[in-house]
Amino acid sequence: MREHTTKLRKTPKRNFSFLLLLGIIGPGLITANAGNDAGGIFTYASVGASYGYSMLWGLLLITFSLAVVSEMNARMAVVTGKGLSDLIREHFGVKLTFFAMIVLLIANFGVVLGDFAGIAASLELFGISRYISVPIFAIIIWALVSKGSYKHVEKIFLAFTFVFFGYIISCFLVKPDWVTVLHSTFTPTLKMDGGFLAIFIGMIGTTITPYMQFYLQSSIVDKRMKISELKYERIDVYFGSIWGNAIAFFIIVCTAATLFKKGISITSATQAAQALAPLAGQYAFILFGVGLLGASILACSVIPLSTSYAICEAFGFESGVDNKPKDAPAFYGIYTIIIAVGAAIILIPNLSLVNITIISQQVAGILCPIILIFMVVLVNNKKLMGKHTNTKVQNVLSIATVAFIVALTFILFVIIPFIH
Repeated sequence: MREHTTKLRKTPKRNFSFLLLLGIIGPGLITANAGNDAGGIFTYASVGASYGYSMLWGLLLITFSLAVVSEMNARMAVVTGKGLSDLIREHFGVKLTFFAMIVLLIANFGVVLGDFAGIAASLELFGISRYISVPIFAIIIWALVSKGSYKHVEKIFLAFTFVFFGYIISCFLVKPDWVTVLHSTFTPTLKMDGGFLAIFIGMIGTTITPYMQFYLQSSIVDKRMKISELKYERIDVYFGSIWGNAIAFFIIVCTAATLFKKGISITSATQAAQALAPLAGQYAFILFGVGLLGASILACSVIPLSTSYAICEAFGFESGVDNKPKDAPAFYGIYTIIIAVGAAIILIPNLSLVNITIISQQVAGILCPIILIFMVVLVNNKKLMGKHTNTKVQNVLSIATVAFIVALTFILFVIIPFIH
């Protein structure tokens, strides 16, 4: 039996199995696409509408950072077989773990509110009241996870990633100046302006969010991958990072070529969709609205799930979609509470959540370095990771990401107010 196992471990070094890749792909793609939620779509649309193509270079840099961070998550998951919060508790103690969970809960709940608002607003575009749409989708989202296995849930999540093609089509419908787009993508522009820096941090926060790190690592652990399969999971996270940020790129270009060009400012993703109708046609409006709905449903499923995974792992409760509710009451209880409370708040009459959506993205951006610092320390622990610790290049990129966000936050909250 041991000889047979040894042979199985050696063969992946020589053979690349496309079928195995298809079986493994999922966590990285789902995680990156869930970042393009209602708040993310609004943030990217605001970037394009308010500043044109001038932040595209930043998105390019963020793509590299996201790929590095996601790969670290995948590597830790496969090598240790444990989620991020589990590792934080084991190596940093209960107090710092509790602090990390508070950071995650604050960031995640704000995002969940924004995404239920996205479900409500996207269907209101087509004449369906939030008092009908929100309760129905809250029940569907809850049932999706509580009544299914991980493989079943993952397939449904992957299906939702197809809605993002709508943003690519919308972008080509508006016919942007691609020469200017490419020039802006590779030409850094940084304005020492409070509004510019705030939305830039928001763009980072909606692209590299705290929940992503916890969900990605936990979902890979749920798939029980072997170290021999790590190279396939790397492809998944790299592809997910590129695809997720490519969608963000097309949203920015789409709104820059239409709303910025006409000097139209927006205060929500739905307003962006409405503004596109007279400028780019009814198809662009429909595609933008449908994309917003699909993105919001995906995020409303993934983010509460991420929070449940993280908190249960942190404090030693049973977790995982493959468990039944009676076997993991804390896991399903947290998931249910987040969905129920998030949906209920959206149903409060005359409540506008535009500011909450914006702030939640900025808070996520500001809090992101805290989680990344935990990750960098863990992934460089040789006792934990063995020969799979970070390379020098990976450390430079991950540390540079943390330093860049911290520097922007310092400029925004200390330098800019002092100047003014």
